[in-house]
Amino acid sequence: MIHSLYSNREIFLRELISNASDACDKLRYQALDNDALYEGDAELRVEISADREARTLTLRDNGIGMDRDDVIANLGTIARSGTMEFLKQLTGEQKKDSRLIGQFGVGFYSAFIVADEVTVNTRKAGTPASAGVQWQSRGEGEFTVEPLERAEHGTEIILHLREDALEFAEEYRLRHLIRKYSDHIDLPVRMQTVVDSSEEEGEEKTVPAWETVNEAQALWTRPRSDVSDDEYTSFYQHIAHDGDAPLTWSHNRVEGKLEYTSLLYVPSKAPFDLYQREGVRGLKLYVQRVFIMDDAEQFLPLYLRFIKGVVDSNDLSLNVSREILQQDPQVEKMKSALTKRALDMLKKLAKNDAEQYQNFWNAFGSVLKEGPAEDFSNRQQIAELLRFSTTHTDQPLQDQSLADYVGRMKEGQQKIYYVVADGFNAARNSPQLEIFRKKGIEVLLLSDRIDDWLMAHLGEFDGKSFADVAKGDLDLGDVEDEAEKKAQEETAKAKQPLIERLKGVLGERVADVRVTHRLTDSPACVVLDEHDVGFQMRRLMEAAGQPIPESRPILEINPEHALVQGLEGAPDERFDDLAAILLDQAILAEGGHLDDPAAYVRRLNKVLTDTL
Repeated sequence: MIHSLYSNREIFLRELISNASDACDKLRYQALDNDALYEGDAELRVEISADREARTLTLRDNGIGMDRDDVIANLGTIARSGTMEFLKQLTGEQKKDSRLIGQFGVGFYSAFIVADEVTVNTRKAGTPASAGVQWQSRGEGEFTVEPLERAEHGTEIILHLREDALEFAEEYRLRHLIRKYSDHIDLPVRMQTVVDSSEEEGEEKTVPAWETVNEAQALWTRPRSDVSDDEYTSFYQHIAHDGDAPLTWSHNRVEGKLEYTSLLYVPSKAPFDLYQREGVRGLKLYVQRVFIMDDAEQFLPLYLRFIKGVVDSNDLSLNVSREILQQDPQVEKMKSALTKRALDMLKKLAKNDAEQYQNFWNAFGSVLKEGPAEDFSNRQQIAELLRFSTTHTDQPLQDQSLADYVGRMKEGQQKIYYVVADGFNAARNSPQLEIFRKKGIEVLLLSDRIDDWLMAHLGEFDGKSFADVAKGDLDLGDVEDEAEKKAQEETAKAKQPLIERLKGVLGERVADVRVTHRLTDSPACVVLDEHDVGFQMRRLMEAAGQPIPESRPILEINPEHALVQGLEGAPDERFDDLAAILLDQAILAEGGHLDDPAAYVRRLNKVLTDTL
């Protein structure tokens, strides 16, 4: 049965230490009313020793211990938890302040994963030495209970290790497991390290020396005012295996219907596997300071996978082996709260230390951009944290917030404009920006692979909608006056014959041809319908082998450009070549790919030859 519950046999040590911790806490509670239960030994502890030659591993505690009835009830009945029975007797503040760990009553039996025989020597505190009890079993359905003369109260568990489990008699292995699983339980876990020799009345006597292996206090359970920055940094480096200091952290305790403590960190550098969405991620999960899970990914969304830290709660549903987190509404509530906590931590960093936040953005900005698509409820909070390159700075550094952009918007401007390209230079030199530069309207320059995806889910910011300058009809709102709009309409009517001629030549290659007012220097550009998949997204889908929705670009011509003006009087053959070249150049300017590059070169060479 026990092999079916536990997937990792090293868990047995965690379970036995947790049981010992509960036994010590039970004594501490009962001794509040009867101090004599300590029997002169009030320093509660767990001691572990191993003997490889004898193939034994021994765990001792000086906790409450058991009498004969307790032994038969708790060790002789699977899934009966003495801790749960004890908890039922606690009320009010005692129950709230309890640090008891056990839940299911099966932890003790994990010993049989590594032992073919287990001996338990115990005596309940406050009973005479003659009330000791010895329990023995080979884990095959039977056990024996015998009286035992035992001077010390508490419990001693002797595991007779299986041949294939002798690794658990090695000191270094035991130390590692104690630090991994039980480092933060609130009492010392000691190991016998050396044996000192001394002579007493002519006889040599060995005296074991004990060393505390665990820290015996969880840093996150301490008040924030009692923890120094150096301690926070050291703890982060320990749990994250990172030699660098974190950028910031957030330490928080939640009380009420849902009670837990969290300590979240933002690393200063991105790990090598940051963009492997299926990679290892998540917080370290503890229950009552006992380590449960190394990468509990259920508590933060995927776009916050760079966050490191711990969460400690006793309100979670675990499976019997305490290795798997069950689906539970409490987990979803904690996830929502921890997500807001992480976003608030980043918002505070951005407000108080712009330089450090820029370091964060340089390392993790592309991952945070996944947020609006994954976390609709926090979309606006994420939007406040985003940073972009814009035409205001004309620099590749993404250091401008959407709030910065809105604060600089032109009078009468109703939208936040952006352009998406494969690189910064391609974005800043896009012909689509010509009218915006002329009008002094700022444009976001987007060149990360995820940017097209981001803008599709961002929606709006501060009441301002987003507009892709390469899609749909260009609307500059009240930035353009009525005279300009009327002049554009008249120009479009005047160029209608040229437009019809271009449509006839280009045919199915374009969805439409129209006069533009986006351009001031370039002869033409291509745009997409407002609901079409963007150029960058189409290229990504193509590279990934995904089917691309069929769509044709719209060719917009600049009637003021000499090349367009020269088209009007060109003979048919030359007109056909120039029209195709005009479209191909516009596609190339957007970073697109030509269906027939050789035809483009051939036409261009022909036109160049005619000019010689």
